[in-house]
Amino acid sequence: MASNKKYVELLWAEKYDNYEKGEKMPIEKPNLPFQVVETVNKPRIKGGYIDPSLLFPEDEYPKNYPKDWKNLLIWGDNKLVMCSLIKQGWAGEINLIYIDPPFFTGVDFTVRTKLGDERIEKEPSIIEERAYRDTWSGGIASYLKYMYERLVLMRDLLAENGSIYVHLDWHVGHYVKVMMDEIFGYENFRNEIVWYYPDYLQGNVTKRFPRKNDFILHYSKQNDFKFFRIKEKLDKPVKRNVVFWDKKNQKMDLVRDENGKIVYKEFTEKYCDTVWQIGQTAVTRSQSDEFLPFDTQKPEDLLRRIIVSTSESGDIIADFFCGSGATLAVADKLGRRWIGSDLSKFAIQVTRKRLLDIHNSKDLLDEKKKKYGNPVRPFELWNIGNYETVYWQEKEDGYLPFMLKLYQSQPLTGFRYLHGRKGDRAVHVGPLNAPVTMEEVEKVVIECRANNFNKADVLGWEWSYEVNELAKELASRKGVDLRLIQIQSVNEIKSALVGFDLKLLKIPEQVVEKELSGYVKFPEVAYLEIETEVKKGEVTLKITDFQLPPTAELAEIASKVKDSRELIDYWAIDWDYKGDTFHNQWQSFRVKKNPKVDYEAKHKYEEGGEYQIMVKVVDVFENDTNKVVGVKVK
Repeated sequence: MASNKKYVELLWAEKYDNYEKGEKMPIEKPNLPFQVVETVNKPRIKGGYIDPSLLFPEDEYPKNYPKDWKNLLIWGDNKLVMCSLIKQGWAGEINLIYIDPPFFTGVDFTVRTKLGDERIEKEPSIIEERAYRDTWSGGIASYLKYMYERLVLMRDLLAENGSIYVHLDWHVGHYVKVMMDEIFGYENFRNEIVWYYPDYLQGNVTKRFPRKNDFILHYSKQNDFKFFRIKEKLDKPVKRNVVFWDKKNQKMDLVRDENGKIVYKEFTEKYCDTVWQIGQTAVTRSQSDEFLPFDTQKPEDLLRRIIVSTSESGDIIADFFCGSGATLAVADKLGRRWIGSDLSKFAIQVTRKRLLDIHNSKDLLDEKKKKYGNPVRPFELWNIGNYETVYWQEKEDGYLPFMLKLYQSQPLTGFRYLHGRKGDRAVHVGPLNAPVTMEEVEKVVIECRANNFNKADVLGWEWSYEVNELAKELASRKGVDLRLIQIQSVNEIKSALVGFDLKLLKIPEQVVEKELSGYVKFPEVAYLEIETEVKKGEVTLKITDFQLPPTAELAEIASKVKDSRELIDYWAIDWDYKGDTFHNQWQSFRVKKNPKVDYEAKHKYEEGGEYQIMVKVVDVFENDTNKVVGVKVK
């Protein structure tokens, strides 16, 4: 570095842990296991053959698209997701990456959606709040550290002939440009694309020009990369003289007719340049087919240009800030494979519904205007199965004693997973910055049985997708009566406890004792009741009751909810659950055109026998609830 007089680098606080030695802060790369929690449009192997109730027609796969491939939608911190993908053999496998990360705007990450005509707001989960706080706590320096780590991981995942697009605006965009020069190489910078959205209203601006553009940085992994020139339609035809290119003499001449007159041609399209005039109306006007209740949604036309110009059929497209799922939906329509992840459960839910509703869309770039009548290609929903090796630092501070006092329980010592005791029930407190996983519950149950506890309460801020009825059944089989207890939101606890410090988690004893009694509630997680009926080989399932734990958000809309089932945003059924991965074989979910779900579903079995049916429900606050019921079919 010192000998290279042309070297340029962006510095920020803590980039180097030992600046005098010139050693950069290392990027830790944990290898955490992924857990498949749901499959969509993937056939179940049954008695050695594929179940004929396959939703996706295998004979219509695109060119270079492996039939055994399953697209991936992953819930979790994208740093952990990417580290684990690299450790598990994905380095150099992704052909195209597009990301639309936070713009360092101090934006409010409150989730906003609608229930009928009522707007619903939900504060970020504890996991999201801690992640966002850590990202912005040190100003631009902490944001740049956040981005640097993730861009290095994306470089490692990118194929040698691949490209990456990073979508930004004026806040930190040019800092990231210098950073990307360092990571990907100045020589591998390809374009700064200006996305101009002229129909976006900015209000009455008097002291500056109205800001009506973002920009997108395009880098390749190396000089030899995939790129295909694409055209866009002109607003109106343009007449231009026709030019003859004499390659032998290396010169251009105007084409003339037999009378010597210059020949003119009417052009209706042109090659795309670096200024893309794509309106926002598709994602800002509620009457638009694309519109979703997601604040940072981007138009599909924007993603089509990126994907068509720098990838081919069958290539792997990744978006590690997938948000509303625009990248994944467009990739699927264009015959590309895809991987998407997001830290927000709300984003995962919006994306899952968008993908399941993909058969209603049309690819506007296809010259033949072909309708995409097929359902989405097979995909799996993953979450990270075991955060324990990364995210249990809280044991070293005041977090566990504080939460045990809040739950009015006594601490236990000498155990790994049993943190406290409340009456005859063991108590386990889930971590602050990770969801409670199935593996975590299983370890609690095992330790209970080994120490003569037959009752246990597991407290959690957030829950992995499969933790609900399945966790209770697992515990019941081992002789443990398990309750899953929802810890209230951070703001609710803050309002209950004066002086609550989320960062230090050390509360004065007198404050806890004074404010604790009866104020903070610890309800059990959601409750789901299913009614079954069997007639002549046909099973009817009906949701008869659905109850959510009381929260501040629910209290705000409770008077407007006539039927608690109205709080269901999505539910799906595996009609032949084998105790393995949930196979999504039927679903009903709220969309803009039909903001209600069906409460009843029917299925005709080809063979008699005993079947296990698993039902998954996601409510409007993106909590996941599941239940398994058994039926006998004659």
